[in-house]
Amino acid sequence: MSDGATLWNAVHQERHRLVGDLQRISDEQWQVPSLCPGWTVHDVLAHLVDSATTTRLGFVRQMVFSRFDFDRANAVGVARHRRSDAQETLEAFRAAAGRTDSPPASLATRLVEAYVHGEDIRRPLGLTAHYPTEHVVTALSYMARTGAGLGGGKERVEGLRLSPSDFDGPIGQGPEVRGGAISLLMATSGRSVHPSELTGAGASTLAARA
Repeated sequence: MSDGATLWNAVHQERHRLVGDLQRISDEQWQVPSLCPGWTVHDVLAHLVDSATTTRLGFVRQMVFSRFDFDRANAVGVARHRRSDAQETLEAFRAAAGRTDSPPASLATRLVEAYVHGEDIRRPLGLTAHYPTEHVVTALSYMARTGAGLGGGKERVEGLRLSPSDFDGPIGQGPEVRGGAISLLMATSGRSVHPSELTGAGASTLAARA
């Protein structure tokens, strides 16, 4: 496979895994607050439907309509795809799971969307997942070199060395932050993780920034 095909394959697999997990949750669990402030589990899934079905041209139109306010654009997308019945939203996500539409950005952002939002949903529900470390590290590397203005986490990890315990090769230089690649990705993305997930001289710095 080409690099692009490999990344899309990983995204599609993760979307289908999330569908499988969400098939088993109760009606009440759809309303559980996710790790995204102000969004429920159902809201995050609606955002994932929006993300999976937004083309490059569609993204430009959304931004113009939202006056180039990313938060407003996201809120409009959630409202557009969130059905009154969560099962209908889930079915829409299942139908979109194999699509290769994307905003005008690096394909690594599709991995970030899949893994970070997957954890935004799973962690509050007490669900666990095993992610392909190689692709999580690709997402982590992208976030570590991309500024906050473009949705990255460069400022959060500046001056730190991220050392995935499940991958050979650190990212960055400075006091070490060691943990699983998915834990490092979540912290770099601005999510709070359990203190036991990160260790090293730089762990408290990253936790404070997240």
